[in-house]
Amino acid sequence: MGHDHQHHLPEAVEGDERYRAARKVTLIGSVIDLLLGVAKIIVGYVGSSQALIADGVHSLSDLATDAVVLVAMKHGSREADEDHPYGHGRIETLATISLGVALIGIALGIAWDAVLRLMHPDLLLHPGWLALVVAAISIVSKEAIYHYTLHVANKLSSSLLRANAWHSRSDAISSVIVVVGVLGSMGGLDYLDAVAAIGVALMVAWIGAKLAWHSAQELIDTAMDPEQVAQIRTAIQSVDGVEALHMLRTRRMGDKGLVDVHILVNPRISVSEGHRIGDTVRAQIMRQVEAVTDVMVHIDPEDDEVAAPSMGLPLREEVVAKLKQRWADIDATRHMEEIVLHYLDGKIHVEVLLPLACMGDIASAQAVEREMAERVIEQPGTEYIVEVRVCFH
Repeated sequence: MGHDHQHHLPEAVEGDERYRAARKVTLIGSVIDLLLGVAKIIVGYVGSSQALIADGVHSLSDLATDAVVLVAMKHGSREADEDHPYGHGRIETLATISLGVALIGIALGIAWDAVLRLMHPDLLLHPGWLALVVAAISIVSKEAIYHYTLHVANKLSSSLLRANAWHSRSDAISSVIVVVGVLGSMGGLDYLDAVAAIGVALMVAWIGAKLAWHSAQELIDTAMDPEQVAQIRTAIQSVDGVEALHMLRTRRMGDKGLVDVHILVNPRISVSEGHRIGDTVRAQIMRQVEAVTDVMVHIDPEDDEVAAPSMGLPLREEVVAKLKQRWADIDATRHMEEIVLHYLDGKIHVEVLLPLACMGDIASAQAVEREMAERVIEQPGTEYIVEVRVCFH
């Protein structure tokens, strides 16, 4: 008995709330990025700090990534449709990869310019107190934005917002490096400002690579965290009626966790009971593992992880036709009310429901059962039938 269950949460309202929350935090960050970026570049130019100019470019790059975040969150939070039955969460994933690649590109540009200045000392800049003050303001403001954005990201379970939060923190950390570089240059180490710019570039590149790699893992359907998989396994095993489980597979789509699992149940139970067990398994996973939003449960009467021994057996119509043909001259079979087939271990077990009223006595009933079994069990043409049980009522 195999049966699949799939669950989809209503996403329209939830998606709108996610987008509104993400838009608010991102727009606040965008205003700060714009003001800081312009201030850093102007002061860096006037105050002769290459590291501060590089940091200003980094801040302005946040504006582009903020735009990516807004677009991705708007479209990624749309509910599932006919063309995208699992939703649009992967839009966030693609946007996060783009954001990571953009950071790497920015870092390369900053590092290249700094290296050129180190190779030509006459191009080195000599920053002053003004650059130092602006860098300090940047540290405080960007660290505040980082904590605010990360709080919203964790609340929404959004890897994209989390990536943008770290983009903000990278700006704060790069401003710390700028402070070190400016202080060094003011102390007579003219090259330290350019070295600080390279330090900023390396840090930005590392963050970009980390974000891109993490999201790339999602695109190739990497499993959920081992701790979450263990929770899922425990939730399944806690359901009454589940004898075992196999082929447990998990993956992520944006902030959603998707689960597929095969559960083993008693092969003699009804389809409806198996369905009820499957529904309970699905509900239990969703209740105990918050990250999971979609579950597919396949119900098995036997372990088919390695092989499906019953795959080559004929289906019901053919089997029943042969049974009725073999039993055509047994008068009691005219009263058959139901035939149940159990496909187990590459063989078929047959159950027949007959009214006891059509039998003369118990001995006659037993004789009918023996004759029905002898005519089909392991006989040519029905060698796949290994058991016939007659249930009288």
